[in-house]
Formats: sequence, C-alpha cells, structure tokens
Amino acid sequence: MPLLGAHQSIAGGLHLAFDRIRQVGGQALQIFTANQRQWRTAPLAPEEIGRFRDTWEENDLMPVASHASYLINLAATQPEMAAKSVAAFIEELQRCRQLGIHLVVIHPGNHGGAGIEPGLAEVAGNLDLVLERSGVLDSDLIILLETTAGQGTALGSRFEELGWLLQQSRYPAHLGICVDTCHIFAAGYALADRADYEQTMVQLDRTVGWDRIHLFHLNDSKKPCASRVDRHAHIGEGAIGIDGFTHLLNDPRFHQHPMTLETPKEADLAEDTENLRRLRALLR
Repeated sequence: MPLLGAHQSIAGGLHLAFDRIRQVGGQALQIFTANQRQWRTAPLAPEEIGRFRDTWEENDLMPVASHASYLINLAATQPEMAAKSVAAFIEELQRCRQLGIHLVVIHPGNHGGAGIEPGLAEVAGNLDLVLERSGVLDSDLIILLETTAGQGTALGSRFEELGWLLQQSRYPAHLGICVDTCHIFAAGYALADRADYEQTMVQLDRTVGWDRIHLFHLNDSKKPCASRVDRHAHIGEGAIGIDGFTHLLNDPRFHQHPMTLETPKEADLAEDTENLRRLRALLR
C-alpha cells in the first residue's frame, strides 16, 4: 500500500519534524530544509545534521522529501533572478545531500510573460547547471518537478511540458516527477469519475512514464476542474471528492509510493490526523 504522510514544520530543529509526523501517524515526511521565504540560509551545523540523521534512523528511515523554496524560479529570463535561483537551488541540493535526503521537489517556474517555450528552455538549462554545480551527480538524489495548476505564467500544468523537460536533461537519472492531485485537477485533469481517472493516468504515462513518478502530494481542491487556481482543501471536502482519492490510493501502480498531505492545519496537527484517517479508510 502507499506510504501516507504529510509536510511538517521544522520549527525548533530539523529533527523535530519526525516528532510531528509520528504524532499524526504518518509513514512519509516532507519538509523545508530551511526558511523557504529567504534566499540565503546559514550552513547546517554538524550537530544539526547528526541529530537529523539519528532521528531519521530511529524512525525506520521512512521516506523523506524536501520541498525547495517557492522563491526559486528556474524559468526566469532576467539574469539576476536566474542567478539567484540557481544559487539557491544549488544550496538546497547540497543541504539535502548532507542530510541524506534524496527526493527534492521544486516547481518548474514561471515564465513571466516570456512564453512557454522560452521558459521551458530556461528551466532545462538551469536544471542541468544546478546538477553540475551542486556536486550531487555521484549520488542518488533526484529532483522532482512538481505538477502545477497553471496559475498565471506557471509552467508544468501540462504533462507534455514536464515530459519535455525530462527528455531534455543531460542527466535524466536525476530527474523525476511529483504529482499534486489538487494541481493536476485544477489544470484540467479530471480524477473523480473512474473513466476520467484512468484517462488522466494514461496521459500521464504517455507523456511522463510511471517510472518517473516518485512522490504524490495529496490535496483536495477548493476550485473546480480546469480552474487553473491552486487552492488546497481537506480530503473529501473539495471538488475532487473522496472517489478521486479512492482510485489513486488503490491503484496498484503506486502501491509503494510516498504520498504526503499539504493541507491546512493548526499547531495541534489535528487536521493531518483526520485527513490521514480519511485516506486510510479508502484503502482496500
């Protein structure tokens, strides 16, 4: 069966994210490795790295993914923004290498009016540049390009765009895909009806391939299909509904995949506990 979990805060220390995921009964974890609202961060101290790795081992080495900062825009055509984004993403990969995290999620970027094709070309070139300069090519680290809702000038809302990026890389073994249910639904890929779900999966396989999908984000959608608006809702309380998640959770193609919530929550994490309970109730 899939490994269900959630994105958790690193407040108070990276290792404390494991306490939080245990609290809600999760089997997979996603974190920010640093403050995602800042461009530059202090280097990780050896003690912090050691404590994170030790706590991870105590938690049976559950799947852990990092989500890169939302500030990073690998599609930027302005030289200063492009340079800052490349530098910040290199730092992210290096932190993940130190921590032992090998799944790193990032949004492809926003073309900002330059157009889809020029934007994708920037992303492709910058991904190769980051991999070459970060020193991770001899590791098992994989950058996961996340599906997007297509809001504004965001790239990655069409499976064909993500497939093109995978094909362009000089280092395909270090690239994969993270599928966000809210995002693909908002981008126009239906999920609730069984036939629609299967058609969406056929398109995903044809353009990306099952073997390139390493992680799912489980989020219902506050907005309807094809709205191109990214607004996460609790499981079963949005426009996707319970049926869409039932199809995914019981799809044998994804039975060993980590799947993490990115739904709203308060400090007591009660919402994560309830959303995971709802998801597990759908498993057959």
